Amino acid sequence: MADALGLSLDLLLAGLSVGSAAALSGVGLIVTYRATGVLNLAQGAQAMLIAYLLRELVVVRHWPLALAAVCCLLVAAPALGVLLELAVFRPLQRRGAGPAETLVAAVGVFVLLIGAAVLIWGTTPFGDAPALAPATVLARPGGHPLRLDTLAQLAGVLLLTGTVALVTRHTGLGVRLRAVVDNRRLAGLAGIDADRVSAGGWAFGSFTAGLVGVLLAPYLLLDPYGLPLLVLETMAVAVAARLRSLPVAVATGLVLGVMQSEFTRWRPPGQLLPLAQAMQANLFVVALLVAALLPWRGALGADRGIPVPHRGSAPAGAKAACLLLLLLPLWFRADDLRHALAVPALALVLLSTVVVTGYGGQVSLGQAGYAGIGGLGTALLLSGRVPGLPALPAVPALLLAVAAAVPFGLLTGWPAIRRRGLALALTTLAVGTALSRLVFEQPYATSGLDLAGGAVLPGGDRTLYVLELALLGAALLLVRNLHRGRLGRALTALGDHQAAAAAAGVDVPRLKLLLFMAGAGVAALGGALTTLAGQSFDPNAYDPVRGLLWFAAAVVAGVDSAAGAVAAAAALTALDTLAGVGVSAVVVGAGAVAIGRLPGGLAGLARARRAAPPRALTPLGRRIRARLPDGGPR
Repeated sequence: MADALGLSLDLLLAGLSVGSAAALSGVGLIVTYRATGVLNLAQGAQAMLIAYLLRELVVVRHWPLALAAVCCLLVAAPALGVLLELAVFRPLQRRGAGPAETLVAAVGVFVLLIGAAVLIWGTTPFGDAPALAPATVLARPGGHPLRLDTLAQLAGVLLLTGTVALVTRHTGLGVRLRAVVDNRRLAGLAGIDADRVSAGGWAFGSFTAGLVGVLLAPYLLLDPYGLPLLVLETMAVAVAARLRSLPVAVATGLVLGVMQSEFTRWRPPGQLLPLAQAMQANLFVVALLVAALLPWRGALGADRGIPVPHRGSAPAGAKAACLLLLLLPLWFRADDLRHALAVPALALVLLSTVVVTGYGGQVSLGQAGYAGIGGLGTALLLSGRVPGLPALPAVPALLLAVAAAVPFGLLTGWPAIRRRGLALALTTLAVGTALSRLVFEQPYATSGLDLAGGAVLPGGDRTLYVLELALLGAALLLVRNLHRGRLGRALTALGDHQAAAAAAGVDVPRLKLLLFMAGAGVAALGGALTTLAGQSFDPNAYDPVRGLLWFAAAVVAGVDSAAGAVAAAAALTALDTLAGVGVSAVVVGAGAVAIGRLPGGLAGLARARRAAPPRALTPLGRRIRARLPDGGPR
């Protein structure tokens, strides 16, 4: 009994370290949201960048730890936050953009910073990240080690939270802060410098993000993908607090950290053990899913979606260019054709975003999860791992996996009945993250997959590419029919104004369910083709970071353009193949950051230019036109 109690105390002390970092992450998210109205999804990438910078200064350039920490946390991190506010979010706020639009910009910043880190430091993980406080044992009360780093983190969280609470509730700065968040324009008329208040909120949020990064980096391998994803999962703390309550965020972070540590003792017998281990290692993901699925109240749950200018179909030239891009690989050599196999599969995943977000106005960040369901289902059917079924050939396995994935669209479709905008985006992100962590990355679901016998079609890669083109063409016809006739008008009304659509007689709940189920099927088809092309199931291909990159690419290309989805898939594949890892993330991230100035993305810009009246000729132009053989001035 005494040994069990002692082990519990040791695990409690160990869990406080992770819990303190998670609480800090939640505090930063809440303060940024309360000061700016922006849910900073880029916090994980900011944390990663500052952690890399601290390692660069200390380990590579041999700076003293104290000096490097001051430069990173008190100079570089706040400066990064102010830069993001000035260059990205202030123009959106002045234009009156909604949270869904600013969410797209935050996704762009997230992708851009990850791509920049890959280009600068590469993808090789580092295990020598410096720690701010040493793991020195200060005392052993009752024989249990009490470490300096744990005490420092816990004290820092409590001090920071208390200071923020006092400032926001009992000072003039807190009054100005609430005024800016409630109504930025009225606050400006009252003499409040809204820009300065917003910049201060971003500086503080970036500081806490950097602090979270440097606190977590010593406990895991530092790489451009793992740390941002881990910080993204700690968003459960802020979501549980409904982006409002600092005490709830701190308490939730500490409790989850301790529970995750304590649960390592639980070893259920039999087949429950693998599932229990997955839950133990990903308790923050489970908490994020539960918190996101709970009912949301207030303006957060009723936010408008991404504005999409519906101006007709893509130009004929754009469609012809996309068709050429798809047909050209049929004449490639074998090695080049293998790279091109990724284009139709990725185009289908991006097309699912067009269906859900572009046509229906529902912000979905979890389409990569549905692609993973299609890919994993195909792998299980090909390898004979489904009970009661033999190993199936490629085409039947693919079609059956897609049919089984369609009902999974209810995972986000059912909560979407009462949600939109930011609340829906959080729900879809939570579902996609849970699928990645609890299913795709777990041995109980992916071990023993052998695709060597069933994944190869007669004729090899060329036959597979023809099959991909045929399935992509069928999906494009399906999407085209979704956007035409009575159903298309209903979807347009849903995307423009949900309440008005319901008042006009549109069955909004049924339409949302149809939308998400169709999107799940299209994304699953892309994932199934990815499995066939690679002859294996790669769980890393469907992680939430990759999903955010795909979402940003679809928005930049034109979230309501099927042709834009195909072009974006070709561009991403070409950049990854020819330019190297990280370049595509930088390009897509930069485009998503600027999306506030390009409503409708590149496809919307092309349609706007086509619809614009011709410019009047200058006097010089008229003289040149008069000399042309076909007549005088026009």
